[in-house]
Amino acid sequence: MRVVTPAEEPAAKGREIAALERVSLVLGGTKILDEVSFEVAAGEAVCLVGPSGGGKSTILNLLAGLVEPTAGRVRWEGRPVAGPGPERAVVFQDAALFPWLTLEDNVGFPLEVAGVARDERRARVEELLRLVHLLKFRRAYPHELSGGMRQRGAIARALATKPKMVLFDEPFAALDGQMRELLQNEVERIVRVAGTTMVFVTHQIEEAVRLGDRVVLVGARPGRVLGDVAIDLPRPRRAGDAHAVRLVQALAADIRAEVEKVAREEADDAWSPEPRGKSSSGADGDDPRRHLGGGI
Repeated sequence: MRVVTPAEEPAAKGREIAALERVSLVLGGTKILDEVSFEVAAGEAVCLVGPSGGGKSTILNLLAGLVEPTAGRVRWEGRPVAGPGPERAVVFQDAALFPWLTLEDNVGFPLEVAGVARDERRARVEELLRLVHLLKFRRAYPHELSGGMRQRGAIARALATKPKMVLFDEPFAALDGQMRELLQNEVERIVRVAGTTMVFVTHQIEEAVRLGDRVVLVGARPGRVLGDVAIDLPRPRRAGDAHAVRLVQALAADIRAEVEKVAREEADDAWSPEPRGKSSSGADGDDPRRHLGGGI
């Protein structure tokens, strides 16, 4: 594994397909991103990790064309991103399936909007439902499916128009550990079979190392790229792999430092990273305000 600093050129699987070039974003007077730059190569899996509030989901929205930068440029295949497009699909934390439509109608909805003929649409939907192992649930409604099944349905819908890139915004955050691990396997398999480029936002470092060809570390608000780590571990990856564990620990230490920075900025002077007992200054005890609500 090799750590790439933001100034260096990260390892790429193919030509550049998308990029942020010194992108800054200010919303409501608050600076969300500060000169963020990185590239995504065609066929690459890039995972974004970092503390909450650092702008990871905002970066995803910029790539999707849902948000415009205040400064800098967002490129898609060498051209400025002017808005959303079918070549860039998004899978959100909430599967967001239409509750009044069956699973097959949900998956086929983007094709219907695009004016695809019924027979072609039906064949494509069947292909996708087979890909995510949900064909026998094609006529089920979202409330009849488990959380993991709904997310697989959302992934199938995202792939309906054969996008070149799929953007995942913490799609497994609401799922339990066992289901999360199952869907990590599924995403790895589906993305490989579909041959699409992936950008994946997650708070789970283990998940990022498991899924990514690269892991981009985004710092605390205002977000900026602190590091770009090439993951050269063979696939399929095992959670207990010694190289993966060391990499996860190193990234976790970097993120912990950023989280403490956020806490210092947002909390009052009572905040301290020290445990109960002597503070870093040597004073006995710590401010009781740090423990308000303890035990709730």
